[in-house]
Amino acid sequence: MANVVLALVPAGIAGGYFFGSRAVLVMAVCIAACVVSEAVWQKLSGLKVAVSDLSAVLTGLLLAYNLPPSIPLWMAAVGGAFAIIIVKQFFGGLGQNIMNPALAGRAMMLICWPVAMTTWALNGISGATPLAVIKSGSGELPSLMDAFIGNIGGCIGETSAIALLIGGVYLIARGIISWRIPVVYIATVAVLSVITGRAGGPVLEILTGGLMLGAFFMATDYATSPMTPPGQIAFALGCGIIASLIRAFGGYPEGVSYSILIMNLAVPIIDRLTPTRILGEAKKNAGK
Repeated sequence: MANVVLALVPAGIAGGYFFGSRAVLVMAVCIAACVVSEAVWQKLSGLKVAVSDLSAVLTGLLLAYNLPPSIPLWMAAVGGAFAIIIVKQFFGGLGQNIMNPALAGRAMMLICWPVAMTTWALNGISGATPLAVIKSGSGELPSLMDAFIGNIGGCIGETSAIALLIGGVYLIARGIISWRIPVVYIATVAVLSVITGRAGGPVLEILTGGLMLGAFFMATDYATSPMTPPGQIAFALGCGIIASLIRAFGGYPEGVSYSILIMNLAVPIIDRLTPTRILGEAKKNAGK
């Protein structure tokens, strides 16, 4: 958990730089809401208070990264409490949740407060995100450099591709996550963006929106992703296909959150179809 939080720091610094102190405040509120919710729930349930494992901190940080900086703070707090209590603790706590808590919290907020969740501003000026411009077919797309460094509209922690790449490469290098899910997920979206003829090209497609954040930091969650290499590849392909279909043909310009949540629910099936060998199990017909 500490390594993942550390890997998310560059994206948080970029979010604070481009969106200002309001973004930092949203991060603080989300983290506090998640930590307090977990501590209170565990205390009232007679469980050991385990907020020191940093899982609640990580959920709060990821939720904040998926929110616009202008989100009302009370909404951010409700989203954090929902992610921890409903999505994580109701299913048994750490490692037993069936979907990513931060993304489920974001999905709930998008359903309940769609206007607040889709109001974007950069340098105090409201405007559409690059994916919304591509979707509508009107407006000016950002340069690849702006998209790469994060000088675009969007959620707090998703806009700076370079910051997310730094964190993602760190996690792969440390062996915290496998390369399979992020690489296959991103490559699938890039290829399908070409096939569907998306404006801006595949490079802009993968640099904007929540793809980098989702691929490196949420689709790779241990509890909600497959255990085997073939399963991880199948999972990532599914995420990429669903995200691309939503982006190209859905009514919402972004599809990363929903693609991961939908594939989270398919993980038990994927694990069943791609089983691991039991340690010490003899091969069939061995010695014959």
